[in-house]
Amino acid sequence: METKEELELLQAEILNLFNYIQRVRKEVAAITRSDEGNGRFDNMSDQLDAIVKATEDATNSIMEVVEQNSETIGKIREKTDNAEILALLDEVENNSSNIFEACTFQDITGQRVTKIARSVTYVESRVNTLIQIFGKEHIESVEIEDEDKTDDEQLLQGPQLQGEGVTQDEIDKLFD
Repeated sequence: METKEELELLQAEILNLFNYIQRVRKEVAAITRSDEGNGRFDNMSDQLDAIVKATEDATNSIMEVVEQNSETIGKIREKTDNAEILALLDEVENNSSNIFEACTFQDITGQRVTKIARSVTYVESRVNTLIQIFGKEHIESVEIEDEDKTDDEQLLQGPQLQGEGVTQDEIDKLFD
């Protein structure tokens, strides 16, 4: 038969578990809501996709310019016999090779972002399971504390994803 200490310990553990579940409910409610009305996970996924796209675009632009410079170097090389100029062109070509090597960061960045995206997806699936366990209506009714944001943080809305936010043309019109 249980002793009084064992019963008190069991009661304390049950109370701790209950309090923990209440905290989890509040955290799940906070995670599933955002200021923009979209789920935070959707926004994270979009932001990660935007990082990969922007990195890829920048890398491609850099590599295109380096290729154009290589063509120009070849044309200059054809027009001179000057050893000093040819040495400088060799140096520029070597620098171009270093730029191409440095552009491999894009592939590594993409791999790391993909790992993060998988982690976000994993957490999202676990949160969705908790929502099902608690019930969506119940989670939506849970009161959560507002995040304390500074005035500057409340104004920050960027960088905007493609097709969202104010366009550069709209900003330019303000100055016309």
